[in-house]
Amino acid sequence: MKTKSPPHRIGLVSLGCAKNLVDAELLMRQLEANKFKLVFDPVDHKHIDTAIINTCGFINDAKQESIDTILQYVQAKQHGLIDHVYVMGCLSERYKSKLQVEIPEVDAFFGVNDLRQIISHIGGTYKSQLVGERKITTPAHYAYLKIAEGCDRKCSFCAIPMIRGKHISRPFDDIVAEATHMTGMGIKEINLISQDTTYYGLDLYKKRMLPELLEALANVKGLEWIRTHYTYPDGFPPELLEVVRSHSNICNYIDIPLQHISNRILKSMHRGMDEMSTRKLIETIRHSVPGVAIRTTLIAGYPGETEREFRELRSFIEEYRFDRLGVFSYSHEEDTGAFKLKDSVPAKRKLERVEELMSVQEGISLSLNQEKVGNTMKVLVDRVEDDFYIARSEYDSPEVDNEVLIPVNNTTLHQGSFYNVKITRAESFDLYADLQ
Repeated sequence: MKTKSPPHRIGLVSLGCAKNLVDAELLMRQLEANKFKLVFDPVDHKHIDTAIINTCGFINDAKQESIDTILQYVQAKQHGLIDHVYVMGCLSERYKSKLQVEIPEVDAFFGVNDLRQIISHIGGTYKSQLVGERKITTPAHYAYLKIAEGCDRKCSFCAIPMIRGKHISRPFDDIVAEATHMTGMGIKEINLISQDTTYYGLDLYKKRMLPELLEALANVKGLEWIRTHYTYPDGFPPELLEVVRSHSNICNYIDIPLQHISNRILKSMHRGMDEMSTRKLIETIRHSVPGVAIRTTLIAGYPGETEREFRELRSFIEEYRFDRLGVFSYSHEEDTGAFKLKDSVPAKRKLERVEELMSVQEGISLSLNQEKVGNTMKVLVDRVEDDFYIARSEYDSPEVDNEVLIPVNNTTLHQGSFYNVKITRAESFDLYADLQ
């Protein structure tokens, strides 16, 4: 049922991953075309009539953040500060019926594929001619580009396939056209995302097409950096490495979630990889692309993870010295394959394991960063904070990786521009540099 008077000032809050952000940007473009006034991630309720919350439902911490945010805006509605609260995204897709009972103050809940319904519900009209167009919310010089939706994997710890559905690749030409459109807007860096980028093309073209897609994107005029995320290790196409090595505008950066190294746990996780094949893949990547930065994620505290298996994981990190690393505490998610297993590692011990692994990584990162002192590096300036320009190298993805800090002093640098800098000092997760 539509609201009687369409809202004129909409605040959109997007939680979770970059894939969620792209969904929010698609919605914002449609709302903008319907003449609604938009505020992205509003800091308060003073300038909006309606809140739309794009939720994450992946793991416990993300679900709690989503619920806390919903309750914050529900409270604002109860105090008469805003008129409507709508909820969309992964949490809403996964738990809609429960949420409707537990938080009835929300005006309506929508899933991950309900863009048309949201627009109609608030009194707008879906504009078919705008399919694929987004209102970019990142800084004007970079953006995320989603190449597929959903996932066909059966990882035992992951709820994404039941939330997002089966893997659906976007047509090749549509992706290249969107990248071309982005460069026309002034975007210089794109970060390719999907739940499993190395699976791209199998459903549409009956072969893995990520190497060919990167080759085409590398030839888009004005695109200076291309970075690929979420390359699944099982079925990793070796041709991808040749493409990365062959193009200067493809970042020497491989994001590959390995999750563990214990054979028993990898088998239980249904990762399709064992210890030997994992090690061989890492060595192949490093041999094929000299100087490549590898980012990975690991899970600590998986059901039944013994102290021996945890030490095995720690030793693996120490041996391979990953450039970038994130560690997650295992989250026991209903309806996943691992949910039938006993969540045997106590929450406190899980956290201790995460902290221990990240402490090891902090030392590794400091050592790797110290090796860069004295080197000249090309960086892209993202913003200014206090007395520093905050920049990134090709080895650093926005939001999650290291940053390069350049003193403002009397130097004038421009957001969205590239500069050559000399590294002068290193910390665990940041570099300091002077303009070369």
